[in-house]
Amino acid sequence: MESLKSSFFHSPPLNPPPRTRKRNKPPPPPTILCCLKPDPWSPRYGDPNKPKPRSKNPKNTLSDDNARRIIKAKAQYLSVLRRNQGSRVQTPKWIKRTPEQMVQYLEDDRNGHLYGSHVVAAIKRVRSTARLREGEYDMREVMSSFVAKLSFREMCVVLKEQKGWRLVRDFFAWMKLQLSYRPSVMVYTIVLRAYGQVGKIKLAEETFLEMLEAGCEPDEVACGTMLCSYAKWGRHKAMLSFYSAVQERGIMPSVTVFNFMLSSLQKKSLHSDVIYVWKTMVDNGVAPNHFTYTVVINSLVKGGMAEEALKTFNEMKNLGYVPEESTYSLLISLNSKCGHKDEALHLYEDMRSHDIVPSNFTCASLLALYYRTADYAKACSLFTEMERYGVIVDEVIYGLMIRIYGKLGLYEDAQKTFQELERSGRLSDEKTYATMAQVHLNFGNFEKALDVMKQMKNLNISYSRFSYLVLLQCNILKGDITSAEDAYQALSKTGPPDATSCKDMLNLYLRLGLSGKAKTFVAQISKDRIESDEQLLMTVLKIYCKEGMIKEVEQLIEELNMRETFKGIPFSKTFFTVMNGQWSGSTEEIFFEPLDQSGAVALELILTLCLATRNETRMKEKLQILLKTKIGESIANRMISKFAKEGDMMTTEYLYELMMKLGCRLEDAPRASMISLYAKQNKLKQAQKVFATTAGSTAHGKVVYNSIIDAYITCGREMDAYLFYKDQNEKGHNLGPVSISILVKALTSHGKYREAEEIIQNSFHENLELDTVAYNTYIKAMLEAGKLHSAVSIYERMLSSNVSPSIQTYNTMISVYGRSRNLEKAIEIFSMARSKGMALGEKTYANMICHYGKAGKVDEASALFSEMLEEGIKPGQVSYNIMMNAYATEGLYQEAEKLLLSMQKNGCSPDSPIYLALIRAYTSKSKYSEAENVIITMQKEGIRLSSAHYNVLLSAFAKVGLMEEADRIYRQIFLTGLSPDVESKRIMLRGYLDFGHVEEGICFFERECSSVGSDGFTFSAAVHLYKSAGKELEAREVLNSMNNLGITFLNNLEVGSRTRTM
Repeated sequence: MESLKSSFFHSPPLNPPPRTRKRNKPPPPPTILCCLKPDPWSPRYGDPNKPKPRSKNPKNTLSDDNARRIIKAKAQYLSVLRRNQGSRVQTPKWIKRTPEQMVQYLEDDRNGHLYGSHVVAAIKRVRSTARLREGEYDMREVMSSFVAKLSFREMCVVLKEQKGWRLVRDFFAWMKLQLSYRPSVMVYTIVLRAYGQVGKIKLAEETFLEMLEAGCEPDEVACGTMLCSYAKWGRHKAMLSFYSAVQERGIMPSVTVFNFMLSSLQKKSLHSDVIYVWKTMVDNGVAPNHFTYTVVINSLVKGGMAEEALKTFNEMKNLGYVPEESTYSLLISLNSKCGHKDEALHLYEDMRSHDIVPSNFTCASLLALYYRTADYAKACSLFTEMERYGVIVDEVIYGLMIRIYGKLGLYEDAQKTFQELERSGRLSDEKTYATMAQVHLNFGNFEKALDVMKQMKNLNISYSRFSYLVLLQCNILKGDITSAEDAYQALSKTGPPDATSCKDMLNLYLRLGLSGKAKTFVAQISKDRIESDEQLLMTVLKIYCKEGMIKEVEQLIEELNMRETFKGIPFSKTFFTVMNGQWSGSTEEIFFEPLDQSGAVALELILTLCLATRNETRMKEKLQILLKTKIGESIANRMISKFAKEGDMMTTEYLYELMMKLGCRLEDAPRASMISLYAKQNKLKQAQKVFATTAGSTAHGKVVYNSIIDAYITCGREMDAYLFYKDQNEKGHNLGPVSISILVKALTSHGKYREAEEIIQNSFHENLELDTVAYNTYIKAMLEAGKLHSAVSIYERMLSSNVSPSIQTYNTMISVYGRSRNLEKAIEIFSMARSKGMALGEKTYANMICHYGKAGKVDEASALFSEMLEEGIKPGQVSYNIMMNAYATEGLYQEAEKLLLSMQKNGCSPDSPIYLALIRAYTSKSKYSEAENVIITMQKEGIRLSSAHYNVLLSAFAKVGLMEEADRIYRQIFLTGLSPDVESKRIMLRGYLDFGHVEEGICFFERECSSVGSDGFTFSAAVHLYKSAGKELEAREVLNSMNNLGITFLNNLEVGSRTRTM
């Protein structure tokens, strides 16, 4: 390349380079009217003595006597001839020739062909050597018959028609030996093009040097051919070097060559070189076309030259070019990332005005912009447009949709979108998984978030930093300290952890009471020099203050006060001022300016530190001074509630008593917290004492009443709570719906239905304004008391009072109507809840399915169960148990089997009640062996067996008189380590009695029924069996025992009753 460049620079030009004129627009292509004019290369009237007159505006002369122009014009002419074939062919006029020209035309035997027959033969002869290897032929021997028969022009044609570079090389070598050959830039250009097409760059460079040495001045086509060859094969350094040499020679390539160069550079992301070539192209007046602008704008965007890209884009539009979708997409993405929302939307509207359908990349950029700017309405509108235009939704768009749905609170839509992506098989990016996990976290569902993260791990998808952050948050919310620490360590390997993650880890340690680990973690944060923010600072100080670490607190505050970033923060300013005693004024009020939230937090931490170090005189005095201020008193009230909630009895009691001693105003919330804390410690007297301090006040709120009633109930004194209610009611104190609801619920759960109903009626009589929770409590209390009419009456009162029912209300009313055998009303309530758009959970569906099953409507129950599955509600053990019992009642054992398989497939392990229902289903259709196999399966799987499982099979055998089988099953109960219950013995005796097995029945009674207690049926059956066997003495003894035990004798039993009916 260096030798080529050197020769190119220093060889003197043969002809002066043509002057290039700047043109704004490319010249229009030449129009050839073949049907009106003869070909342009023949004499005008066929007379060689009368040549064409000179043009008034002669063109610049080209090398090789205008040969290139003649060949090009002829090719265009013949192309037009070929296009105008068919029924509407336009026959050109006869071209007049001289007799000599006509003789030559006939000798060439063209007959309308492009080339003469000898030229075609030469082309075929050269091509025939393509089958031979290198060295197996000699081109001089191959072409010996064509020596002196081909003109220079015809040799050029043969050279141009060759397909392989080796044939071009060998024929060109033979061509140079012919007498008609003369060096020409045209022939060298043909050779350069052949070498460039197959990547023989070295041969092309050697040929170019040879052209220079032969005295041929390279024109724009030859130079363009070399530049395109370099560009095609990625020789960009050589291309740019050669381009510099071309510029020095004053040769300017065409726009097509520039496009080739620009495209090649851009493919290798050499955007700076693209911009350099573009600028030289514009400076030299070469008019760019549509493709040029498309490539250059792409490189300007990717090269970070946003303003230049937009300027070039506007220039492109001003010239009348319509940009491609990819160009619009790049500029929209650029403006979206820069936050230029208006410019991005303007570009999108402009694109749509040209009826250009947006790509998924464009839609993704706009969705990301809408997400960042919280413009969710436009995001939803774009979803509709994408569906209308048929835009293919890729994984990136799915991920953005999930994020937007999460922000809009459309949790179910986000889950459905993720599931749809999963089903399509396009889910592979870890960002999508992490995004879905983040949405689960935002809705407090850390279990599902962890499932998504585990799914990533099972698929061997690598975690990014964002994924580790999400995983850390999942484990923190779960409270899994080991997993959280592992996630934090993994996050640390990706870079220094952020302040938020450190803060969350510290809060986890505090929540779990691991103060030692929290202090160690703080030391690690300091060692790793993690950049702190205000929130992390508050958390660290919270640990220090809670542990009473005065020195560490003072040292940290001093360090923060030296930092410029923390000097102006109200938190650090307040903390530093109070800790160092830098305040003025009396103890009535320290702070003349109201504190913001962070300042209040600082004061709360200082109070916490004072309480933790209250044994020190200095801190005790500071605590008393702070409590005498209004802001300190207010914060201390909140702290009592906080400490009580944490269960810190000593600190809570100390602060409460100190405030009482100092005469501070105590609010209702801390008093209620104290009462609740004493109740948890079973200290009812202290709770009553705290309540007594509010008895004289008329301003106390209902929260105190709630807490004292709750205290009575917590200490197991429900009747005392009831008496307290009556006492306060007589005094005219209204306890409020919350207190009454708590009391009614407690009385109902302990079977005090009369008292609960009295309270309910009193609240109605006093026209107490009740909320939904209170009504729900009342309805449920009446349901449990069995007073279904009262429950219905309360529900109707609720509706008439315009109190909106909740899903709990509808669920309870379904139970009320179901228990009263009013299935139609239960269905009406269920339909009402569904029509109001309430989220029907598993409990509501299971309740309705249960009542369908009890009414014998198994088909309706099964349909409702299927609907629950379609709604995406995963059934639990209770739902499966209810559905299995419905099948068992009707003996639909096949459906029961399918349900069992479905249950196992969905990851729900069958339990003992499920198998009991399956045994019932089998035995009701006399499938005894299958029922027995169920018991064997339970034994193998280690599921707890009970006498109830065996009793179903015992009853089935006893009802049909298979007492030997029943006896075998009865004995198996002992083999499993169980003891038959009273029901097992009753079933066996019933079988012996009904089918007249007197001796076996007596034997069974004497052997097994000595410990049945006072079961009337067992003793009555024994009396009947003894009498049937003629054993009057034994029968009389059993009767006497029954009389002594006060057991009623059953006269309606009869020995052998089933034998006669059969």
